[in-house]
Amino acid sequence: MNTATPIQFDPGSDMHAPELYQPVGAGFGVEHLDDIGPAEIAHFNEQGYLIVRQAFSAAEVNDALQGLLHLIMGGNPEFTCISFEAKAQEILPQLGPEARQDAVRKLMFFVEFDPRLKAISHHPKLLRAVSALLGDRAPQLFQDMALIKPPRLGREKPWHQDNAYFNYPHGTPVVGVWIALDEATIENGCMQFLPGQHKTGPRIHFQRRDWQICDTEIMGQRSVAAPLQPGGLLFFSGLLPHGTPHNSSGSRRRALQYHYAPADVAQRPDSEERLRLFGSEGKNVSC
Repeated sequence: MNTATPIQFDPGSDMHAPELYQPVGAGFGVEHLDDIGPAEIAHFNEQGYLIVRQAFSAAEVNDALQGLLHLIMGGNPEFTCISFEAKAQEILPQLGPEARQDAVRKLMFFVEFDPRLKAISHHPKLLRAVSALLGDRAPQLFQDMALIKPPRLGREKPWHQDNAYFNYPHGTPVVGVWIALDEATIENGCMQFLPGQHKTGPRIHFQRRDWQICDTEIMGQRSVAAPLQPGGLLFFSGLLPHGTPHNSSGSRRRALQYHYAPADVAQRPDSEERLRLFGSEGKNVSC
C-alpha cells in the first residue's frame, strides 16, 4: 500500500432507519446486452432503469476485480483517489494488506490507472447499449467509481438523484451503469430505486448523512431492488431516486459505477444551475 499519500476517510457513518428501504420485488430486465431492443429502451425511458442479468463474463469480472485490488494495494503509486470507511479509522493501522481491502469505501477516477478497469468501461457492447439509452447519441464517460460495502462495515448511500452531483445543463440525459463484481443482495446493500420517479424532475437535496433527498420524503415508499449476480448490471437514469442500505451481511459487495452523457454536451464550469434545481439553499425548506 502506498503510505506516502495522506489517507482519506469517508465522513458518512450514521446508521439509517430501516424503514427507508422496503423493497417489494426485483426489477425488469434482460439476460444479455445484445437483448436490448426498442421495447427495453421504451421501458428505460418510462421507468428509468433496465437490468441486464449477464452483461459480463466471469473472466471480465475477475479482470476488473484484480484491477481494483491492484489499486487498493498500492500497485500504482500514482493513483490516490481512494477513501476508507469512517468506522475503520481506529482499526486501519492494525490491518494487514488482505484485510485492508475490507475497510475501503470508494475509489474514483481510476480508468486511466488500470487498463482492466478501462476495458470494461469502454466495452463495445456496453457503449452500444448506452448510446441507445441516450437516444442514439455518442456517449462520453465522465465519471468512474468503485463502490465497496465491506462486510458489516459498509455504510448506506442515502436516497438521492445522481444528477444532483453533476453540472450538466438541465435536460441533459445521463445514464448510470452499476456493475456487480460480487453477488449483490438486499442484505449486503444492492441498489434500490423508485421506478418512474425520474419523470418528476430534480428534487431538493440536503446535506445530512450525505448529499441526499430528505428521509421524510422517502419514508414509507415501497422500492424496487436490483439484486445481481457478478457480471450483472443496472442501467439507470441520472434523475432516478435510488439508494443502497448498510451492508448487514458477512459478504463483500464490490461494484463499479460509470456515468455517461452525450459527447456533444459539456458540464458547466460552475454549480449555479445545479444548486438552483437540487440545492436547499434559499428555498425556505427544511429537512
